[in-house]
Amino acid sequence: MGGGSAPVRERAGSAADLLPMVFARPAEALARARALLSSAPPPHDASVAHQVIGIWERDFGDLTVAIGHLRRARSLARRSGSPDREADALAALGVAVVHAGRTAEGLACLDAAAVRGDSLTAARVLFRRGRVLWILGRHREALDDLRRAVPVLRAAGDTIWTARALTLRGLVHLSFGAIEQVDLDFSAAERLWELTEQDHDRVLAVWNRGSVAYRAGDLPAALRHYDEVAIRLGALGTPALALYIDRCAVLLAAGLAEEALQEADRAAALIDQTRGQATVKAELVLVAAQSAMAAGDPGTAVARALTALRLFTSQRRGWWEAHARLVLFQARVAGGRVSGRMVGDIAVLAARLARLGSPETVQASLLAGRAALALGWASDADRHLAAAASGRHRGPAPARADGWLAEALRAAAAGRARTVFHACRSGLDALDEHRLTLGASELRARATAQGAELAAVAQRAALRSGDPRRLLVWSERWRATALAVPPSRPPVDQDVLRDTTAYREITGRVEAARSEGRPAPALEREQRRLERAIRARTLRSRGEGTAEGRPFDPRALLEELGDGWLVEIVDVDGDVHVLLCGRGRVRRFQAGRVADAAGEIEHLRAGLRRLAYEPAPAGPAARPSGPAAARLLALEAGARRLQETLLGPAVRHLGPGAVVMVPPGRLHGVPWAALPALRDRVLGVSPSARAWLRAKRVPAPAGGGVVLVRGPGLATGGGEVPSLAGAYPAATVLRDGTATVSAVLAAVDGAPLAHIAAHGDFRADSPMFSSLRMDDGRLTVHDVEGLGRAPYRIVLPSCDSGRLAPVGADELLGLAAALLPLGTAGIVASLVPVSDEAVVPLMLSLHDGLRAGLGMAEALRDARRALPGDPGHQATGWSFTAIGAA
Repeated sequence: MGGGSAPVRERAGSAADLLPMVFARPAEALARARALLSSAPPPHDASVAHQVIGIWERDFGDLTVAIGHLRRARSLARRSGSPDREADALAALGVAVVHAGRTAEGLACLDAAAVRGDSLTAARVLFRRGRVLWILGRHREALDDLRRAVPVLRAAGDTIWTARALTLRGLVHLSFGAIEQVDLDFSAAERLWELTEQDHDRVLAVWNRGSVAYRAGDLPAALRHYDEVAIRLGALGTPALALYIDRCAVLLAAGLAEEALQEADRAAALIDQTRGQATVKAELVLVAAQSAMAAGDPGTAVARALTALRLFTSQRRGWWEAHARLVLFQARVAGGRVSGRMVGDIAVLAARLARLGSPETVQASLLAGRAALALGWASDADRHLAAAASGRHRGPAPARADGWLAEALRAAAAGRARTVFHACRSGLDALDEHRLTLGASELRARATAQGAELAAVAQRAALRSGDPRRLLVWSERWRATALAVPPSRPPVDQDVLRDTTAYREITGRVEAARSEGRPAPALEREQRRLERAIRARTLRSRGEGTAEGRPFDPRALLEELGDGWLVEIVDVDGDVHVLLCGRGRVRRFQAGRVADAAGEIEHLRAGLRRLAYEPAPAGPAARPSGPAAARLLALEAGARRLQETLLGPAVRHLGPGAVVMVPPGRLHGVPWAALPALRDRVLGVSPSARAWLRAKRVPAPAGGGVVLVRGPGLATGGGEVPSLAGAYPAATVLRDGTATVSAVLAAVDGAPLAHIAAHGDFRADSPMFSSLRMDDGRLTVHDVEGLGRAPYRIVLPSCDSGRLAPVGADELLGLAAALLPLGTAGIVASLVPVSDEAVVPLMLSLHDGLRAGLGMAEALRDARRALPGDPGHQATGWSFTAIGAA
């Protein structure tokens, strides 16, 4: 867009089609322009050829080289004696100079071009000046130029330029949030593009539809459009680094902040290497600053925002400069740098953004209100938060949620508890509306991050109310919500199936090379490429679920518990509050600090890992001694400290009966069975009280049987599986080459009980690729999500099979998290690496209990009791947990 072409009547010979071609078939246009210059053409044709090369270099290559060609095009145009040719070349030069960051010089070229040539040429120049003004953020001036250009272009029957102008007008309207007008302009433009052979421009129409989907909050649709654009531009041989800006914005909105930061930084570095457009680089740096903020890295956000601010200021892009300044203020406030002067500066910025028609006005007013609250300026805070709260009834769901957050903060400062709860409920409802449009469970989980503060505000208000039941209700409102709805079931995607099969093969070859000590960089690159491809297609799936309509009911929980207990741990501003539910009551106790628990958790997990591999002492009555005994004593001491930090005085009020632990996401790695007060209890773990109730009510399947799987490479050869096969004569047994991914998935789908002895691999960097090793490769979380129904009960004795990654507000990703929403009611899995040898007796005892009719948690308790007393076996028993309710 914005390339330009002289009027048809002034184009000569072989130069006639070159300028339209540069946006239809860019590579062919470039080759023909170079061939034309080699034939010593007259000035007019040479000017066209240099302009084509300049436009290609401007958009796809080296901007410095582009400007050189465009200056030559203008000089030759003058020599040709054609005012229209000179105006066209001068306008193309002006666009390139603006992209180079020299705004005043570029606008001067465009202004001069607008008064040369006839009315049609002038209209084309106005379009290009309008595009530059849009890039600069001067949206109203851009609309003025387009309002003058469109009627002239239509009257002349200029299909290509009219379509370009309508497309640009839609983009300007998009900047104002006028979605209806955007749709009208884009639809009209698309009808015109169908009448042309402008392949490149037709791809841009898809790109623009992606931008509309993003602004409307439809992230899967936006990703689908952007991925299609990348493929089609690749086929045309025209890279588009500007696409990274929009794609990173979508990733950021989806909660994938670190990924967005990495992509934006890579693209900005590539622009430096290729001497590309400075305007695009500035926008990428701004996206990087926003991503760093969302990733919780205010220091990096400040650095990127300052760079973006400097670039936008030098480019005279006031609209963009204001947005960079907003991110800079956000990062400084997040870093604790708040002052009275800053409050005033943010308020001035909010007013400026409002005049610019920016949708970020609510964010600026919200930030001013936060800063004023931090300084104790009640009246200023109320004024700014009221301005931000005015956005709670308009715009896409995430924007409305910001408005409701402002209303909640305002009400909390004034002590109006009912309004706080109403605002938090409304904001979280809006985010539910957005979250349920996402088909990928990863996106659903990460998308909850925006609601974390709303949930925290409500929890603080509930805590102040002194009502433990209310605190329980609000702790449940935004806890593990992604696990409440099964993942989307899109139609079978043959490309995904192909990539998944290739991924398993490549992963197997990589592992074989590593085991032999051979480097395999090419295979590892292909493995990473396939992971990206599978994940990209998964993220594009659209959700069709609905949220549970009824609020969480503590009475239903207490009735279902019977003589048991549920202990929900709540993190409010870093303090641990324990909600002890049972015997018809909900009681609250305050324990320690979450930060203090973090170190103890890691020490306990490390101690269990070491002890799990301790050799058993010789003789049936032998006792541990030496280093093993010292390590066991240290582990015991650490477990007592962790118990005091996480449970505090609540431990002394636990009566007899089974216990369900419901920790926040970041505490799901706690080996609860190692804590002294829980060690000899029937003990289960659940992501939320609501998830436990749901698992409790899952009906056991009437038919089916037991599935036993033994994967490759186990130190014991999956020693428990042959014994279990004898105990379950009718079991389906997959081992010794028959335990392929497809066979295992088919066998466990809807099975009453599955036992999968296979090495596990937890991927902290990409939890959805956490896996179990089968005979033909990795069975990943993506594979599990394809089950029609997960097994009712499943035992995963492999290392790390029970580990879950905390993401979003209070969400979890991993193998267990994938099984629960699909209907699995009970899981036994390890939280830390364990010894294969020590696992065998634990598993055999566990299945003895299951065959006797015990639940998973009770059978696991009895299996621990039956283990030998040496440190290795004891540590192995404490490393396992029962998740769910079956």
